Amino acid sequence: MAKIDVTQVMVREHQLILRMINLVETNSELMERGRFRDWQFFLDAVDFIRNYADRFHHAKEEDVLFKALVENGMPAENSPVAAMLMAHDEGRAHVRGMEEATERALAGESGQAPIIAEHARGYVRLLRDHIEKEDTILYPLAERVLPEEGRETLARKYREAADRAPGLEEKYRRMVEKYEQRTAA
Repeated sequence: MAKIDVTQVMVREHQLILRMINLVETNSELMERGRFRDWQFFLDAVDFIRNYADRFHHAKEEDVLFKALVENGMPAENSPVAAMLMAHDEGRAHVRGMEEATERALAGESGQAPIIAEHARGYVRLLRDHIEKEDTILYPLAERVLPEEGRETLARKYREAADRAPGLEEKYRRMVEKYEQRTAA
């Protein structure tokens, strides 16, 4: 019987997150050059990050995978899991900053573009580094250390999380594709 891969779904979800990160980076650069003022894009990016990256993806990591790693001997403190949790919190702070500045821009307050760009760049840097560490260090480690007998439970919990949010992945995939098409045009 083949070993159940408990990180493949997470790596796949990272691909959609990275596509949105690329859009955030591109549109931030254009905004800084005065060539982009679609404030709704940044609110949509915040929506994507909060609901897809955080509540959907990070929740699976935090509530399922990371807990399984700790239950199987990884320290909760001063460990790769602790570092990933800190990065999740730091990312949430950048998202709040991007959202607040975007709302001020929508309300007509000038000078918000540099603040949006600062938080966007911070989030992009953080998430690219974070995903790289998970995909190349933490996830391969999880595949080595998690015992076979708990893997079906992890896979079931991932499916249950997806079932609690029907259509969520498709909604955000379409959002990313829409903005990619606009960027390419």
